[in-house]
Amino acid sequence: MKTLPVTVTLKNGTVVTLRPLRADDRARMAQAVRGLDAQTIYTRLFSHRKELTEAGLDRLMRVDDEGEVVIVATTGAGADEAIVGGGRYVATGEVRAEIAFTVEEDYHGQGIAGRLFEALADVARSRGIAVFEADVLSENPSMLRVFERTGLPLRKRSEGGTVHLELTLVP
Repeated sequence: MKTLPVTVTLKNGTVVTLRPLRADDRARMAQAVRGLDAQTIYTRLFSHRKELTEAGLDRLMRVDDEGEVVIVATTGAGADEAIVGGGRYVATGEVRAEIAFTVEEDYHGQGIAGRLFEALADVARSRGIAVFEADVLSENPSMLRVFERTGLPLRKRSEGGTVHLELTLVP
């Protein structure tokens, strides 16, 4: 993956930009989250939410530069720029981090999560992270495939309705 920001073309020909989350993304992030359907929110947060609170938006926008990275996928530019997906990792130790993604429904199946994974993995490796961990609902096979398609060494463990994944970020 190239240095961010980077422009990529999705499977359907749509061009998106992958870039770090910026302080001026608050309104774009609020719009993106409020536009998600209930099932997408459930598969990402493992719970149903009716609305995005200001505290919730504050949490989404807060990034600890030492151990946390957020990369968004956007369409358009300037005033027309919209966030259509995002990925975040949070360090859970010196060499481990938890990773998660959310992609707007109209963009499911177009490769955004895989591209976000690649970008986050590049940053993580450069910062000494060697393992990504993720918890995915077993009813979310498309996200499980995203992780399987990375080609990285992968360990899976099922607990109830959740699959815990560990991916080794080999160079």
